[in-house]
Amino acid sequence: MGALSDEELYYAYQKAISLGLDEEFILMLLEEMEIRGLKPKKQYILN
Repeated sequence: MGALSDEELYYAYQKAISLGLDEEFILMLLEEMEIRGLKPKKQYILN
């Protein structure tokens, strides 16, 4: 996951939510954001 810049990671997370991608994938993105000390720009709720 280190190949993505912080901005690309934010974009991937937001896009994954908007496309309704697999929850496990979204959680993986969130975990990487936590590792980097980043917070989602918007609060999204997983169903």
